[in-house]
Amino acid sequence: MIATRRDFLKQTAAAALLGLGAGGAVASAAATAKKACGVRTLKEPAAIAMWDFSWLLRHEPGHEFGSEFADWDKVLDGLVERGYNAIRLDAFPALVATGPDGQLTESFHFPRNSKRPAMWGNQHPTTIHPRRALKEFIPRCLDRGILMGLSTWFHGPGVENIKGLDDFVRVWDETLRFLKDNDLLHNIYYVDLLNEYPLFSGFKWLRDQMDGDIKAREEKAKTEGVYEWKEKAGNYNNAASRRFYTGFANDAISRLRKNWPDLDFLFSLTYNGSADWRVMAPTSIAALDVHYWFVMNPLLGDKASGYWQNIHKLAETDEAFPKVQEALLKNWTTHKPQLIEWMDQQMAEIAALGRQHGKPVGNTEGWGIINWLDHPSLSWDIIKDAAEICAGLGCKHGYRFNCTSNFTHPQFPRLWADVAWHKRMTEKIRSA
Repeated sequence: MIATRRDFLKQTAAAALLGLGAGGAVASAAATAKKACGVRTLKEPAAIAMWDFSWLLRHEPGHEFGSEFADWDKVLDGLVERGYNAIRLDAFPALVATGPDGQLTESFHFPRNSKRPAMWGNQHPTTIHPRRALKEFIPRCLDRGILMGLSTWFHGPGVENIKGLDDFVRVWDETLRFLKDNDLLHNIYYVDLLNEYPLFSGFKWLRDQMDGDIKAREEKAKTEGVYEWKEKAGNYNNAASRRFYTGFANDAISRLRKNWPDLDFLFSLTYNGSADWRVMAPTSIAALDVHYWFVMNPLLGDKASGYWQNIHKLAETDEAFPKVQEALLKNWTTHKPQLIEWMDQQMAEIAALGRQHGKPVGNTEGWGIINWLDHPSLSWDIIKDAAEICAGLGCKHGYRFNCTSNFTHPQFPRLWADVAWHKRMTEKIRSA
């Protein structure tokens, strides 16, 4: 079990009563708190909540809506009450570290110009102080014995200035050094260097390099008189692109491991048709965090449902929401056996690759529907049902860590309010 500061206080008091003195208890608690708790080492299953960048971008008080993380103590206590023992959160490395010019910036403004509701992130314009926030937030996690998966979506002003492997490694190295210098580098479950690698993050430089490779080969083919070139930007399932992004991942991890040998580094992954996550399994990532949702299967998320046009991309109006809800629920009810069989197969494949390459496996984002809203016309039935199914399948396939959904935030109030449901799900996950 992970030691907490509350445990430390209890141990100190007990030692004093026994006449051992506080010094021995301090040393003992400190040694326990700093023991290895990486994803490769810790065998205790983790019920993990993805709090992404919302933990900070929705922290600013003063708005009736959009400040659900204003009271970190309250929401962290709520998370523990619901049975979660881990969080995946954005550590904002591109903002914590110095910029390419060597200058340190303490505050960053995030505008909000859209009238559409924000599923994640800030609902209103907000200014954040990421270095100060980490110094205030992480000790609260330590107090509660919560594991932390440090991650990043490369989201925020100035991230477009981070270019190349050297810069990428530098911002992470500086961020980890900042955490260590402030005695915050404890209870780190893993460091997820880039969300859903290599595509779904704000690291535009990486995608530009991959697109540039495709364009260069297209031009070469035309020069050589080959006119049947069919590759296009945005499709990276070719040998050259795969070599580039797997090589980038291996190089980044290799460099960071030299300075941080006690940390487990990975790149979270997801199913998509443009860059096959499976080619990352043999790389040096510490674990397979592979994100799957039932809605990826057209039996649930077919074009006729209207999900992709109206909710995933968030249409200008909510006029079609009732029809989307009806269509998804009908598909879910009609095809549930086939959908479960499909998901069972995906999870079995992940588990098999994990065994083959000696890596623990899990999922920090899933299982029912990718994007969703707490809206009167939309229910949480499919999300809840999918979570229960995949908690069981996770146990079956030996998942080391598992989520209930990617909506485990207080800004989804109806799902957050169902404490009993969360407890049932996390108990199942942690019983694996």
